[in-house]
Amino acid sequence: MPIDLKHYDPGPFFDEMMASKNRARPLAKELIGLFRRMNDGALAARQASAELAIKEMGITFTVYNEDDGMIDRNWPFDIVPRIIDKQEWDRIEQGLKQRVRALNLFINDLYHEQKIVKDGVFPAEVLAESKNFRPQCVGVKPPLGVWAHICGSDLVRDADGAMYVLEDNLRVPSGVSYMLENRLVTKRVFPELFETYAPLPVGDYSIQLYELLAALSSHSVRRPSVVVLTPGIYNSAYFEHAYLAMEMGAELVEGRDLFVDKHDMVYMRTVSGARKVDVIYRRIDDEFMDPEVFREDSALGVPGLMRAWKVGNVGLANAPGAGVADDKVVYAFVPDIIRYYLDEAPGIPNVPTYRCMYPEERKYVLAHLDELVVKPANESGGYGMLIGPRATKAERKTFAGLIRRNPRNYIAQPTLGISTVPTVVGQTLEPRHVDLRPFILSGRKTTVTTGGLTRVALRKGSLVVNSSQGGGSKDTWIVDSGN
Repeated sequence: MPIDLKHYDPGPFFDEMMASKNRARPLAKELIGLFRRMNDGALAARQASAELAIKEMGITFTVYNEDDGMIDRNWPFDIVPRIIDKQEWDRIEQGLKQRVRALNLFINDLYHEQKIVKDGVFPAEVLAESKNFRPQCVGVKPPLGVWAHICGSDLVRDADGAMYVLEDNLRVPSGVSYMLENRLVTKRVFPELFETYAPLPVGDYSIQLYELLAALSSHSVRRPSVVVLTPGIYNSAYFEHAYLAMEMGAELVEGRDLFVDKHDMVYMRTVSGARKVDVIYRRIDDEFMDPEVFREDSALGVPGLMRAWKVGNVGLANAPGAGVADDKVVYAFVPDIIRYYLDEAPGIPNVPTYRCMYPEERKYVLAHLDELVVKPANESGGYGMLIGPRATKAERKTFAGLIRRNPRNYIAQPTLGISTVPTVVGQTLEPRHVDLRPFILSGRKTTVTTGGLTRVALRKGSLVVNSSQGGGSKDTWIVDSGN
């Protein structure tokens, strides 16, 4: 049977490929035309081919559950790409660069003069209760004045068709390896479409990342020694750590592979002896990176690493302390942060957000829990939040108690009707909700990936796109329509 899109119905949501039932948006006409010419068996066969390629390429992610512990699973991937017009993307790219520039100025200010607090733009009580503010970083001046070198900001398109920033990830944002692998798999599955669409390339990310890291070296050498510091094979993002190290030609190391000498220099243990390390791309959280300074019981970090960083003997990305801006309550103030430091209007708006720390906003949230999404300040991966319209009365009551006990720790947002993209379900196409995580690199210059990691909620009606909770991903195409 041919693929039938006459009954494809995204409902009240903005669909990024279908303008209405059986009518493709201009940029998607060639792709939708291909699907109309395919039969359902051919569609299912291409999806199966992609899944086989993922298995052969060893693209995995790790999930944890109470019954089975740690499980490696093949990366969940949908073959239908998401297409974004380059003209729109150019505006998004500028907005992301603006946002990260302001966030780096904000972080630097918090660890120095704290002018934004003194001027009453950012509340002192939010900073005082920040879980990710590191007093050990006060007064430090990182190379290039940058704290968050790699940032992943999550974007969503609402029912009005406009893009919004949902949150910022500035500690150890993950997912870029899957963005790169998604492109390789899509080329295998739909090679004919790359001549028609010519999506902008993403494969230069590893080169850009290495150049950024190399620029953090304080030593004048032609090729600085760069390593990727991983917590180890049991980390959920270990595939990405190994992938990026291989792509950059860098060593993948664990904390036990490094040591700091009496001169505060960092060395790597090798079979041929100690080798000096200039830059570390760390994929471990602050609290585990140096047991001399943070958690004494950490076996993942390197004793003395903070000393080496503070005196400029080693570059660290992201810088310790950058996570102070990776807080969903701080997120609510980012538009004010942009205006304060840059004297500009935000290029990409935030999702409307209620801050439970303020009595009037908290009162509204408590009265409308059945309509809102409530998020704790520092959880990630879709954990610890309440989706009000789908929660039970008991769950809403529990969250009301949590908010009253610690209002600073919670924000609330409207339940968004985030956009959909056609997705393979069995032998046909159905709409599924998506978000987008572009990656922004900040060093001597700022670059944004052309597109990013589109995450898709594979379960019908679900808004949760995280792979750990049943989500998957799509290739993201930035296409110049010539308009």
